[in-house]
Amino acid sequence: MIRLFAAIAVPEEIGEPLLRRQHGLPGARWRPLEAFHITLRFYGDVQERVAEDLDLELERITGAPFGLTLESVGAFGEGPDIHAVWAGVAENERLQVLAGRCETAARRAKLTADSRAYRPHVTMAYLRRPDPADVAAWIQTNALLRSPAFAIDRFGLYSSHQTAEGSRYVLEREYRL
Repeated sequence: MIRLFAAIAVPEEIGEPLLRRQHGLPGARWRPLEAFHITLRFYGDVQERVAEDLDLELERITGAPFGLTLESVGAFGEGPDIHAVWAGVAENERLQVLAGRCETAARRAKLTADSRAYRPHVTMAYLRRPDPADVAAWIQTNALLRSPAFAIDRFGLYSSHQTAEGSRYVLEREYRL
């Protein structure tokens, strides 16, 4: 079994300013620059044979390069159950289409459909039972986040490996648009 997801890597010049916002949340497990990505579809634990089928389906995805912008910040969870803070992605129809094609690839590879609404973001930190007031203050301080536009001409299939320091991601395959 291998834990997989399709994602767009955040370029270093876009990620560096995010690193400068990583403070002000006691106990936050801030993500390193190399972990910044925009998930297109989380596939979960997949048998190696199914992973090969998924790779073939992702290889079939076509599309043209497009631009993205990060804007705003937020959190997943409520009250003491807040578990992550993130940088949002500006509304982008081409991104939605690409995520939909990654979902179609999953179905063609016989993976279970994802029933969650797609919410593109870059996870900046994981939290464990934070003070909601600290999270609200961090969101207010960083609410005006807006990156320059950056070009997307590829996406990748990543594996996720748990370590003592958190998840480590490995680019398994890359697909050009």
